[in-house]
Formats: sequence, structure tokens, C-alpha cells
Amino acid sequence: MSRSSLPKRPEIHVTAGDYDRLAALADAAADTFPAVADFLADELDRAQIIEGAAAKGVVQMHSTVTYRDAATGEEHTVTLVYPEEADIEAGRLSVLTPVGVALIGLRRGQTITWITPSGKPRNLTVMKVEAARAAA
Repeated sequence: MSRSSLPKRPEIHVTAGDYDRLAALADAAADTFPAVADFLADELDRAQIIEGAAAKGVVQMHSTVTYRDAATGEEHTVTLVYPEEADIEAGRLSVLTPVGVALIGLRRGQTITWITPSGKPRNLTVMKVEAARAAA
């Protein structure tokens, strides 16, 4: 399945502060994790930049998100963090993962579909977003 045959991706919103740090992260990861870095750069290119006050209900860095995986029907709750803060056992998911990139900028009820490295489509729906917390 090609990227062009995917459903239209939902509108996403990113705060100016998150945008700047995520753009730098995508650039820095381009050689080490090219597929994820490209996915992040593509998402940032299409994101609408918003002010912090408008970010209520938007998945942003340090938000806690519950999402449903369409393939399994399972719901997962994670806090979206920068790579150096990631600890999957503690529920802290790096934004520099395909799922992390997919979640950034979405609101409750939005669904995104993307192509995994194995070439299969993957579908996630945001069920709940809790406000971003300060980094630990």
C-alpha cells in the first residue's frame, strides 16, 4: 500500500515550542532513524502551529494519551516524551517512534493511518488526552 492510497490524514496542531524542538530532533535523527525522522518531518510540515493556550485537548509533548490500535482493538495509555525520557515499562513513549509520531498533534476522536516499516497500514484512534505535564 502506498502513502497516496492512505485515507486523508487528520488535521494536527503543534505548539510553537514543541515544533521547534521536534524539528531539531527530526534533523538530528535523520541519519540514525531515517524512516521515523522523515515521518516526523512530514507531520511537522503539515501541522498548524498554535499557542500553548489553544493546545487544550491536543496531544503534545508530555501529554498522557489513551489510544486504540485498530488491528488489535486494545487501548494503551502512554505519556509522550522526548527520546532521553523514554521508558516503555513506565508508560513513557518516545516521540521518535512511529506510534509517537502518529500521536503528536491529534485530538480525542481523531484517527491516523500510516504505513509501518513492514509495509502494512496501521491505524490509531485517540480516546483521551490529559494535559501535558512538566518534564520530570
